[in-house]
Amino acid sequence: MSSLRLGALAAAVLAAAGLAAADDKAQTGFVNKTFKNADGTESPYVVFVPRGYDGTKAVPVVLFLHGSGETKGDKSGKMPAEVGIGPAVKKREKTFPAIVVIPQSEKRTWQADRDDGKRALAILDEVARAYKTDPKRVYLTGLSMGGFGTWSIAAAHPDKWAAIVPVCGGVSGGPKAYPEVAGKIKDIPTWVFHGDQDSAVPVKFSRDLVAALRESGGKPKYTEYKGVGHNSWDKAYGETDLWAWLFEQKKK
Repeated sequence: MSSLRLGALAAAVLAAAGLAAADDKAQTGFVNKTFKNADGTESPYVVFVPRGYDGTKAVPVVLFLHGSGETKGDKSGKMPAEVGIGPAVKKREKTFPAIVVIPQSEKRTWQADRDDGKRALAILDEVARAYKTDPKRVYLTGLSMGGFGTWSIAAAHPDKWAAIVPVCGGVSGGPKAYPEVAGKIKDIPTWVFHGDQDSAVPVKFSRDLVAALRESGGKPKYTEYKGVGHNSWDKAYGETDLWAWLFEQKKK
């Protein structure tokens, strides 16, 4: 059999196994992708692929959930990669070591039991099949609406995450839900961020959730920015210590 035919056969085998061929993995940086839903519709998302990624070494992966302003069709017109983790990664693009998965909400919610939350996890799984990712270093973070989603999805799937970073979020259901949520995620390394002048999502949400985690036996980190309003994400994702801490976390 000719070398050309052997090469084609190898590519077909890789494709059948759900693995991307080397040429498919060559593109790095922010890559636009499309997810096909079960009903035949398509949902766009973005994947950041680290420079130097060649598929030979498993890398960490971060799932990022944006805020309400980046929801599909929102009048702000901003895309999910433009706010929050995207700009922070751009500043570190040459050295950022992880794949970042950035889906887009279509119904303005990231709750674990809703379509957007389920799709986000399905997209994460799709990326894990297409790229070589480290299953022990899968992280979850989000801001505002995405902060709410981070708490919700972490509580629904606590065994999936090596660490979570909720930014200016909270828990749907209010204080009555805090003990249950805290009990489910107390063993997940957690770093919470919030601004003390947040008029959109009260800082009390994060304070009380951190307290509930500690009462449940968890050891969350908490950073509260004095004089900062709702946009605490630029400062949070700009923290060099955050990324050093995050990528040190591994599932046991």
